[in-house]
Amino acid sequence: MKYGYFDDEKREYVITNPKTPVKWTNYVGTLAFGGIVDHTGGSLICKGDPALNRITKYMPQLPSSEFKGEGMYIRIKEAGGYKVFSPFFVPTLDNYDLYECHVGLGYQRIVSEFYGIRTDVTIFVPPGENVVLRDIKVSNLRNEPVELDVVPVVEFTHFDALKQYTNADWVPQTMTIDAEKNSNGTVLLRQYAFMKKQYENNFFTSNVPVDSFQSDRKVFLGDNEYGTWANPLELQNDSLSNVEARRGDTIAALLHKLGTLQSGEERRIVTQLGQDEPSKVTETSKKFQSLEAVDAAFQSLEDFWTDYLSNAWIETPDAAFNSMVNIHNPRQCHTTMNWSRYLSLYQLGLGARGIGFRDSSQDVMGVVSGAPNESKALMRQLLSVQLPNGSAMHQFFPLTMEANEGDSREEGDKQWYGDDHLWIVQAVSAYLKETGDYDFLQEEISFYSKELPLEEREKGTVLEHLKRGLEFSKKNVGMHGLPLLGFADWNDCVNLHGDAESVMIASLYGRALLEMIDLMRHLGDDVAVAVYKADHAHMKKVVNEAAWDGEWYARYFEENGAAIGSKKNPQGKIYTNAQSWTVFSGFADEERALQALNSVNEKLNTPRGIKLSWPGYDGFDPAKGGVTTYPPGAKENGGIFLHSNPWVMIAETMMGNGDRAFQYYNQINPAAQNENIERFECEPYCYPQNILGDEHPQFGLARNSWLSGTSSWTYQAATKFIVGIMPTHGGLEINPCIPAKWAGFKATRKYRGATYVIEVKNPDHISKGVATVIVNGAVIEGNVVPVLGSGEHMVEVVMGAGVKNDAEELCETGASL
Repeated sequence: MKYGYFDDEKREYVITNPKTPVKWTNYVGTLAFGGIVDHTGGSLICKGDPALNRITKYMPQLPSSEFKGEGMYIRIKEAGGYKVFSPFFVPTLDNYDLYECHVGLGYQRIVSEFYGIRTDVTIFVPPGENVVLRDIKVSNLRNEPVELDVVPVVEFTHFDALKQYTNADWVPQTMTIDAEKNSNGTVLLRQYAFMKKQYENNFFTSNVPVDSFQSDRKVFLGDNEYGTWANPLELQNDSLSNVEARRGDTIAALLHKLGTLQSGEERRIVTQLGQDEPSKVTETSKKFQSLEAVDAAFQSLEDFWTDYLSNAWIETPDAAFNSMVNIHNPRQCHTTMNWSRYLSLYQLGLGARGIGFRDSSQDVMGVVSGAPNESKALMRQLLSVQLPNGSAMHQFFPLTMEANEGDSREEGDKQWYGDDHLWIVQAVSAYLKETGDYDFLQEEISFYSKELPLEEREKGTVLEHLKRGLEFSKKNVGMHGLPLLGFADWNDCVNLHGDAESVMIASLYGRALLEMIDLMRHLGDDVAVAVYKADHAHMKKVVNEAAWDGEWYARYFEENGAAIGSKKNPQGKIYTNAQSWTVFSGFADEERALQALNSVNEKLNTPRGIKLSWPGYDGFDPAKGGVTTYPPGAKENGGIFLHSNPWVMIAETMMGNGDRAFQYYNQINPAAQNENIERFECEPYCYPQNILGDEHPQFGLARNSWLSGTSSWTYQAATKFIVGIMPTHGGLEINPCIPAKWAGFKATRKYRGATYVIEVKNPDHISKGVATVIVNGAVIEGNVVPVLGSGEHMVEVVMGAGVKNDAEELCETGASL
């Protein structure tokens, strides 16, 4: 069953059936101000931090049919009373003649037709503003006049999101609403928890006169709240009762009496939900009173996305690839940069999890071309929670910049993750290659301390931060000489006792060393190059001597030296990441790389994606940790954890296997699930985190959409490795690894102030190899287009045989890509 379709011309996905298998969402605004809007108009809005400054009450665990955070009612005047319905379908669930939810770039537009009334509502946050607008257009499609009222409603939450659910005594005693009636007939409702009265107020208002309002949910629903959101009893009264709540569950409902609409007539109302300092609220609320200001704000949003997406535009023979790589994937990358893993309908933003060091370091890599300034600012924050010993705090909270060790706090003296500090090396490297901003390396940033105030903390340059991260992994090794696991590595759910070792961390360390070798060579530091090349050669030797299991690499070693991810294990015989990352790090020679990747294909691949491991653990084992809390085929226990799939795509392109890399890309492309949503269930316009594997009876079921590292890495796999347009310190490298059937492709890439118009031709229908590169009519040596500074430049690339694969290059020179 289909629930909608892609409209690439308008850069939207259009939902045509509101009864989606699970709630489908979109993001408006940014972490600075914004949040989630679902496909039936419900919203979860916050400012700065969803745990510490939440505005609307959205409970994801409630059934999809329930009111959630924000909604709207239409009243039709009838003999003896009113016909009340929601144009968003929820919560009244009336039969509709038309329902369309246009999931756009930073906006949600819901168009519906009920009872001869057409409603068209566009929901968005103007760039840089602390307000979410709902631009409401109501039309009479009937052949006769109709008397209509429009009632938008918001339900507020306590700003401390967790306390809303854990303290039902204190919270309702603090919740307050004041009403301000303006001379033009509009009403502004100020809402605050009492301790915020003098500091920050939420507000809700509209741009047209209001008949009446309500701020007490109990009164609005009626009958001591035995009235329901599906049928609020107060809406059967001619007017609302203008209660200014002084405690309880606070809402903001504004009754707009539109009067009589003639056949074909349209009326327009704009609501604003925002937050500001009390003295600024009135002025802020006036910004979007005019329709011209609203239209200009929406145009500004569209212009932002046009500019953002123009940084890379790719035209290949595959339409589904083009749709994802040009629109939906880069948009999702921008979303993960803003929200990390902090706020979704799966990561609830209640304070247990903040902005992740590992997560956001990877997210940066997917947005450096379109959002270099934002990437740099985020990396500054990340580096500021790195410890003086080179390791890093696992997460921080953006409003306070307080950091903690995440779930590793459960482990006594092992309160660190073995991988966090290594991801930032790749993030900084990606930023430098994209921008050429090498001055960033000399910027001083403090190291984190729980004990010392900020002004007393040790400082180091960005480069020093990176070096300390590498030194931490070099020094903290186990019995085989491999880096210690700590509480966990990227796979949070494998938690081994004692001084366990991780082959993935070893490979991540190897990859970071390659990036530093490349950077130091560019900076002319031959001494550092020699040191890091020796470190890389040493760890390569250790990995191959300790971890090669005959057909693949082992994944871990327990403190007693026993391997996990070995053919000797009855369960968990093989792990995907130990195979992809040993290739990505340059540790696997060509023979072992091909064998390891073939083992992934034979033992871990399914038609719906590559499993993280196999076979699944069938019972809880405290010696293995969280991975065994899931049944076989779920999440980290043999599930299809999508984040790990693009790493295999990258490894396959490094070996020249374009057809297999593209097969893996297509397997997890959510757009390909649009015809089979009943099985997949999640949104087809963004990558989920996980899909149930073939050991699970619900094989193919997806969950945890939007906030996943899958987004950044799949975008990188597609743009840098499949179409092969790779920023380097010296220029833009063109090194495609594509399906052999492609005759070529075209791309436009903005890079360091210039625009490169690229055409790749594949006359021999090979997957990899560059024979000729012509820049502005002149043949250049090699396949790195130099930094040209400004203007538009024509690049023609002809593919041909005779170029070594990337694994050979890494093994022979120790250079990064």
